[in-house]
Amino acid sequence: MSRRETAVEPVLESFRACRLCPRDCGVDRTAGEVGFCGTGADLVVGSVGPHFGEEDILVGSSGSGTIFLAGCNLLCLFCQNADLSHGRRGRVFAVDDCAAAMLRLERGGCHNINVVTPTHVAPLVAEAIRRARAAALRVPIVYNCGGYESVAALQALEGLVEVYMPDFKFWDSARAAAACNAPDYPEAARAAVLEMHRQVGDLELAAGLATRGLLVRHLVMPDGVEDGVAVLDFLADEVSRDTYVNVMPQYRPCHRARDVPGLDRYPSRREFRRVVEHAEARGLRIAR
Repeated sequence: MSRRETAVEPVLESFRACRLCPRDCGVDRTAGEVGFCGTGADLVVGSVGPHFGEEDILVGSSGSGTIFLAGCNLLCLFCQNADLSHGRRGRVFAVDDCAAAMLRLERGGCHNINVVTPTHVAPLVAEAIRRARAAALRVPIVYNCGGYESVAALQALEGLVEVYMPDFKFWDSARAAAACNAPDYPEAARAAVLEMHRQVGDLELAAGLATRGLLVRHLVMPDGVEDGVAVLDFLADEVSRDTYVNVMPQYRPCHRARDVPGLDRYPSRREFRRVVEHAEARGLRIAR
């Protein structure tokens, strides 16, 4: 075993009986077993580069330094990046390769390192952040996830992540079950968002850019106004009235969504506006 592989060995312990997310599969991913996410113990990267399609407070003038990871613990039927999440398209990165990618993005002028869909490989991502920090990485880390998180796994990230950016997708367990086979999603997401806020607090900006804190996304679904209102009420009442939230209109019936009643259409403009107006009425901070 090489010196580099030996250094990563302790990190792999959490993959041996994997409980990194609420799926609680318990499989040994280091031995080739796979759980719901369908991935082993490798860090598979789909793409690396500056991204200008994120929120303005992440993009700035030079882009968000995005690392798209392959695989996902949620596997929504409507995923717009199904080639990455379901298809797991990408190439294997060593932890040092991932750390080096973070440093290259910073040197290229990116305002942050935006790690997309990290939940199922969180210990490897954490180790890459540690190594990049040791090599003088200074820009904030953005943990860009689906909201279906384990509180214990999040606690292991404390001090490594400056900006948490979950997408709080569902409030209704039946809708979560139909869309991603996760009826416990609402409960898990509520606990995760509270833990994220405990760690980093409300979002802070410097020169118009996010430096630390919580930024919540909510993708408005077809017939999803009640879900949206409930998510926003939770943020205002139980997290903070100063929570930044991006109410997103980008839902499309992608991948297998057209085969599922209730997911097979676009949300209407009226549905989207009702959720945005509720966010404004509750005094939440709107990110775009």
